[in-house]
Amino acid sequence: MNEVRWGIIGCGDVTERKSGPAFQLIEHSSLVAVMRRNGEKAKDYAERHGVPKWYDKAEDLIHDDEVDAVYIATPPSSHKELTAMAAKAGKPVYVEKPMASRTEDCYEMVQACEEHGVPLYVAYYRRSLPRFIKVKELIDNGSIGEVRFVSIAQSQQLIKKDESGNWPWRVIPEQSGAGLFYDVGSHTLDLFDYLLGPIKDVRGTAHNLSDSYPAEDTVSGVFQFDSGAVGTGIWNFSSYKNEDDNRIVGTKGEIQFSTFDHKPITLQTPSGEDSFQIDHPRHIQQPHIQTIVNELRGVGTCPSTGMTALRTNRVMDELVKEYYQR
Repeated sequence: MNEVRWGIIGCGDVTERKSGPAFQLIEHSSLVAVMRRNGEKAKDYAERHGVPKWYDKAEDLIHDDEVDAVYIATPPSSHKELTAMAAKAGKPVYVEKPMASRTEDCYEMVQACEEHGVPLYVAYYRRSLPRFIKVKELIDNGSIGEVRFVSIAQSQQLIKKDESGNWPWRVIPEQSGAGLFYDVGSHTLDLFDYLLGPIKDVRGTAHNLSDSYPAEDTVSGVFQFDSGAVGTGIWNFSSYKNEDDNRIVGTKGEIQFSTFDHKPITLQTPSGEDSFQIDHPRHIQQPHIQTIVNELRGVGTCPSTGMTALRTNRVMDELVKEYYQR
């Protein structure tokens, strides 16, 4: 493709700033159609963002001859169906994270895209952000020696019900796959897959300690990477404060950074401490979408594929399987 013409299925909040505008800003990329089940909201989005077409049915957008590639930004419960539909129509797919509600659905999404010869990308966009590329550079150039262990600690205050008195879809397992662990915890687990390679062994436990919404609110686990390095993780979403701390410890030093906070990356070695402040772009998915456009044009590769994202889903499923009896 010389020009990639995009269509968005599910033009909700995530597309307002994080992703939607980026499709228009990237060279050789344009946003030509959007879809939402509520047609009035789809029309409003199209008018505000200067998008020529809007639809209220996903199949109509997918079969629009002027749409070359499809970005699926709906809740995870619909990702498999919509991916299969787009793949059958011969359209490359970019799907929001988590890739799907369950690992089995991820496998079927990969198979559908392979069967129809189209690429599948997933919105684990931190793989493409300069901040985390710097962390990978520090690891790969031997700044901390051989990695021995990692630790993940993430906590958030309890979320609130919406204006209608309902819990957001992110904590309704039937729609999201699990709770906020799948929504935000997935970013960190996928990031560690990018930084250190696949996780081969994982054991965990999940609980609903606040007894507030249907999903789990606390997950803990231990895991080991193919490289031999080990790790621990704790995610709590009913805490008194927000916390976001990651450590990667090696034989010569350690790196500390956060997945969501904007505090500096720190590199600690026996000779002292260095810090790196690297800000995110205004439209945080733009560098990632750029890698997809580049790959579709044959001039680069995207670091987040269906296969890499499938691995992240597998790890998450293992960590919560006893809670959901999977």
